[in-house]
Amino acid sequence: MGYYVNVDRGVNLYVEDLNPEAENTILFIHGWPLSHKQFEYQFDVLPAMGYRCIGLDWRGFGLSDKPFNGYTLDRLADDLRAVVEALKLRNFTLLGHSTGGAIAIRYMSRYRSYGVSKLVLVDAAAPTGFSVETANRYLTQTVNDRPKLMHDVTDGFFFQYISKPFSDWFFQMGMQAAGWSTAAIVVLLRDENVERDLAVIQAPTLLIHGVHDKVIPFSQAEEVKKKIRNSQLIPFHYSGHGPFWEERERFNRVLMEFIQ
Repeated sequence: MGYYVNVDRGVNLYVEDLNPEAENTILFIHGWPLSHKQFEYQFDVLPAMGYRCIGLDWRGFGLSDKPFNGYTLDRLADDLRAVVEALKLRNFTLLGHSTGGAIAIRYMSRYRSYGVSKLVLVDAAAPTGFSVETANRYLTQTVNDRPKLMHDVTDGFFFQYISKPFSDWFFQMGMQAAGWSTAAIVVLLRDENVERDLAVIQAPTLLIHGVHDKVIPFSQAEEVKKKIRNSQLIPFHYSGHGPFWEERERFNRVLMEFIQ
């Protein structure tokens, strides 16, 4: 079931809400420059296992409204809080991938884990995001040849082989975003970080990270583990930046075991 939630004046976010009657709720926050559809291989399975799965598209991405402004960690965390309030979510698991992980971390810090019982960070862009060199390269591509940017992102995302049809699907997912929001998040990942937020987190936290991640190195997950007191890190040895697809059966099993 899909619907829109108003989070700011003139800004509505798209929400996919599967199995809303279930007691165990997982709120999924996607990565840059994708949408909730990246979690298709969780949404295909977990609702049938008794979980409520909620996929949220940030402002500027997927099926959500695409305003020109509002692309800061604080504002994106505020958007997330508005969705939590609108859906009256309590005692839920918050799962963030990549930049979505940074948004989840800022939410946990800014709102003192409001409503969240457990946190899952998947190849999270933490404590920092892009280097200046990487960000500037992505910005140049975004304003000159965004399809080439998305092609390069897709090429570097996975460790395992992906088919041409899968690559095309992934490419189109990224192209759903607006150019201005795509660029704005690159700036966010260059200029903002969540280093100070990590020590505030007290909820049980699961870190899932691909050992072969070329986007956010595995060493950053090890650093995050040291800074979040109640955390555990599970390496995914056959994954790059996308263990939710590359090792999807293990990913789903580990996630369910952590939530139970």
